[in-house]
Amino acid sequence: MKLTGNKILITGGASGIGLGLAERFLQEGNTVLICGRRESALKEVTAKYPSIITKVCDLSAEAGREDLYNWVATQHSDLNVLVNNAGIQNWMNITDADFYQRAKNEIATNIEAPVHLTALFIKLQSLHTIVNVTSGLSFVPLTKVPVYSGTKAFFHSFTLSSKYLLKARGIEVIEVIPPALNTDLGGKGLHDAAPPVSDFLDAIFTQLKEGKTALTFGFTEAVSKAGSEELNSAFNRLNPS
Repeated sequence: MKLTGNKILITGGASGIGLGLAERFLQEGNTVLICGRRESALKEVTAKYPSIITKVCDLSAEAGREDLYNWVATQHSDLNVLVNNAGIQNWMNITDADFYQRAKNEIATNIEAPVHLTALFIKLQSLHTIVNVTSGLSFVPLTKVPVYSGTKAFFHSFTLSSKYLLKARGIEVIEVIPPALNTDLGGKGLHDAAPPVSDFLDAIFTQLKEGKTALTFGFTEAVSKAGSEELNSAFNRLNPS
């Protein structure tokens, strides 16, 4: 992936990793579009970065995803990079009374949305790169977030297939595999002890410049290459009995 002169859409771009990616891609000389559910958060981004283009959208709904695509196809038909970053994380137990409803919401945002957006955006003749943000929990689940871990395992597998299936179309698929970072994913304060997003992005952009397509950092570099015994050990460390 070339790192400058692109027009890039980042879903969930108003906070966390999405905002970090938006800032870095802007610094590299790209036109950046972001979307998110909260208009107030999007306005905060444009107050700081007036050149970033924003769109309010609910990617958990099929109509919201189609509206986003139609807006891009009509007003930004030269878009050439899609970053599937939006995701939600629920700390919960299968025995919780509202477990299934919360699980449905995670599945809609973390699985249905990127699959649907991929199918939509490959219709753009200009599209040449898709970046999927998965997770280290693709490889080793954290049982406190059972559905989130499962959705990311799905997304990792889907990304591997997409790399193969879209090669003939000339579309490069890149997987970004973050560990836990100091963001508000899952709730404020849950990840305060984790590494900062800036350190993660430094490593990711170095790997992008090297032409890599599976981008890791710290914990995820280890688990993405681990064998079964190492993965079992990592599972036990993440989920002490």
